[in-house]
Formats: sequence, C-alpha cells, structure tokens
Amino acid sequence: MQANTGPALRGSSITLDSITKENCASNRRTKIVCTLGPACWEVEQLEKMIDAGMSVARFNFSHGDHEGHGACLKRLRQAAKNKNSDVAVLLDTKGPEIRSGFFSGGAKKINLVKGETLTLTSDYSYKGDNTKLACSYPALAKSVTPGQSILVADGSLVLTVLTCDVAAGEVQCRIENNAAIGERKNMNLPGVVVDLPTLTEKDINDIQNFGVKNGVDFIAASFVRKASDVHKIREVLGEEGKDIQIICKIENLEGLENYDAILAATDGIMVARGDLGMEIPPEKVFLAQKMMIREANIAGKPVVTATQMLESMIVNPRPTRAECSDVANAVLDGTDCVMLSGETANGEHFEAAVKIMAKTCVEAESSVNYNGLYQAVRNSTLARHGLMTTAESVASSAVKTAIDVHAKAIIVCSHSGATARQVAKFRPGMPVIVLTRSHTTARQCYGVCKGASVRILPCIEDTDAIVSSVISGLINSGACKSADPIVIVHGSSANVGATNTMKIVYA
Repeated sequence: MQANTGPALRGSSITLDSITKENCASNRRTKIVCTLGPACWEVEQLEKMIDAGMSVARFNFSHGDHEGHGACLKRLRQAAKNKNSDVAVLLDTKGPEIRSGFFSGGAKKINLVKGETLTLTSDYSYKGDNTKLACSYPALAKSVTPGQSILVADGSLVLTVLTCDVAAGEVQCRIENNAAIGERKNMNLPGVVVDLPTLTEKDINDIQNFGVKNGVDFIAASFVRKASDVHKIREVLGEEGKDIQIICKIENLEGLENYDAILAATDGIMVARGDLGMEIPPEKVFLAQKMMIREANIAGKPVVTATQMLESMIVNPRPTRAECSDVANAVLDGTDCVMLSGETANGEHFEAAVKIMAKTCVEAESSVNYNGLYQAVRNSTLARHGLMTTAESVASSAVKTAIDVHAKAIIVCSHSGATARQVAKFRPGMPVIVLTRSHTTARQCYGVCKGASVRILPCIEDTDAIVSSVISGLINSGACKSADPIVIVHGSSANVGATNTMKIVYA
C-alpha cells in the first residue's frame, strides 16, 4: 500500500529518543533578554548570566535613575569584556501610564467591597478612600462609557462604569470583587483609545540623555499605538542615535489594530503580554502572540516574547511545567527572543532562570523541521509581496543551498546587519556566523538575530582571507571537518547594501 505523503500532525517528528536525549544548550538559536536589577547587577552575577545565555541586557526605566542605571551599565560592559561577549543593551522606556491616587489619613491600603460604588476623579490631588479615588488620566470621564470595565492593580480589582460626569471629571463605578489595594496602582481601560502621548518628557530625557549618550543598542518603546509613534522616536534619537534600533511594545488593542503599519516602521517587535492581557481578554492573548510573531517573521524583523515566562522562579528554584510549555510554544510560534523580567531583576534564582530558559529553548528547537520552516517562510513572503529584493533573494538562496548541501555553517559578511537579518529570516538550521567591522552591528546581531554568532573584524575588504581564517577556526573547534561545505554570503564590494553574492566553499 502506498504511504501517505500528505501533511503530518504537529509534533510528528518527536519520538521517545527526543524526550530522553539531552540536547546541548550551547546549540541554542533563540536569544534571551534578561532584565537587570538588584538581584543580578554585580559584575560576577552578570558574568554568570552571560555564561548561562543572556544576549541582551534590559534596563527597565520604569525604575531607577540615570546614575544608578549608568553604574549598572558600566558593570555590564566590564562583565561583557571579561567574557569576550557582545551582549546588547536595551533601554525599556517607562511610557505613559494611568495610575490610581494617594489615600487620606496616611492609609497604606484600602479595602473595597464587591457591589459597592466607587467614584473615580481626575483631580489627582484628591486624597482618596474606599468611596472615592483619584485617577491620573485627565480625560477619564470623556474616554469611558457606561458598561465598560476598568482594571486596577494588574486586574486584581475590576470596576464597571455606571455613569460619567464630564464637567466634574468624575466616573461612578460598581466594584465587581473584594480587593485590598495600595496607592498608585496601575489602571487599564480595555478597548479605550487613550489620549496620552507615547513619549513622555521622562522618556525623551531617558532616550537622549542616557540612551544616545551611552550608546545603547535598542530602545524598547512602551505603549506604541501607531506608526507615527515610531517616527517620533526616530526624531528624538536624531542623527547621533540613528544606529539605535527601535523595538515596539504592542500593549493594547489600538496597537494591534495598527500592527501592520507599526511593523513596517519599526526595527523589531515585543509581544508585551502583561498590559496586553489587561487590554484584551486574556484567553485571546495567545492568538495575538501568534499573529504578531507570524507577521514579524514574514517581514524579517526580530520579535521578543515577554512577560511572566518563568514568573514562579522569582521565588522558586524550578519553574512550573506550564511555564516551560509557554517558553517552548513561543519558540515553536517563531519568536526570535524570549525575555525574563522579575525572574532575573529581583529573583533569588536569576542564574537558574536563564539556564532553564536556554534548555527549554533548545529542546523546542530540536523538534523543528528547518527545511519545512524555510519553505513556509519563503512561500509566505512570496504570497504576501509577490517578489523579493535582491538581498532577500540571495539570503533565501543561501539558506536553501545550505539545506541542500548539508552545509555546516553560513558565514555572512555584513556592515549594517541587514544581510544577517535577511539570512536569519529564512531560519537556517545550521549556525550563522556574522562578520562585521561594527561593534554596534555585532551587538545587535548577537542580541536578537536568531541563530547568529558574531566576529568583529578590523576590515572586510579582503573577504576570502577572512573567510579562510574563520573556517580554520571552525575546524579547530570541531564545528566542521575538512571538506565540509560552508555557504558564504557577501557583497561584490565592501560597500553597505551591495550584498549580491552567495557561494559554497569547502573547509
């Protein structure tokens, strides 16, 4: 009887051997973003995280000041130098926010009872109690309508709008659950188009007077809702910060609705599931994640999946099984990076969190059919655009050739990193080695370019001699043997944007 050659069930390549065989975490392709904080910001601790797999260090500007972040950055760069690692630096902006106000009588907490009425006032100087609370959003009464929900303190308090008094700036709400909350808690208005600027004065100061001056590699822009937000950030970066890449955090429904335009304008995407899970139903977040990752994959732009990936490891030495599955499924969805937040910034087990994240990623990657994945990316790109650019076509051909000849590596000569990103887009199953003169390009490629390692070179004019040196290094390290095929991608000159050559050489 003829074998069925139709589509296979997902996971059909997984066998008992896949489960019992231990995969080496050093073969991991998915990159790991780690948030720095008091638990891990000394040089020795940073070195441990670099060894465990950190490729991007996230500086969360919702906390701390320039002096503290500057001291931490100095320690990070010392640790990276000690480890000869091209760890990238990401500045995550605080962004606009809506918060509840302060309490009267010096109270630290108030108790709210289900079924009672709570009034919200946009007079932020008002000192509140369990009947009336201040809200930092001046347009609250104009923005919400009766029947809408307001979520407070990460959704631990749910309010339903009853009436809106625009003249008084007050909104009456019904309390939907018993809750005890403290001062200045975050507030979310699901489905509401919020009239707040994407960049606050603090964000602009942080970007210009810390990010640009200290040569960070990425800006993670909070609460991006439309493409014009990205253009504004580029204006703020200016000529001096033109090489800093922008990663847009999609955190609400408006950002999802304008996702295509945002993706076209940005350098990368962050699936910020925390606030997103407040703004859209939590059972829909996984769908939004899959959609955003798919579109970023087609565009060839890196995507970071973030929030609560190994949350329990803030206090526990081991993650839950559900958390490991969450990380693995993000990898199978096609994410380029996964991110740790409180797990590293405040967790006692910061090193273990990075290690288990790395192990989980490599296990998920071991079940991927890279030939099929290449075809899927290529077909999706052609279906969407009808054709490819020259550089994109060369990158696609390089990956297909590497698959066909069982190449041991793809070597990419890239000044800006654009060619490396194009090659990574087509998801080769073998290592990608990026050769560049630019330290910034090296950090950005190592930071978020899936499967890429980097070598910084004094020049790339003499391509053949440099490639020969790199191949000799691969043989000496055992990554390949003599006569193994290696695919090379580079330009006909050293000019930026001249990528038009793909060839095979033999070790």
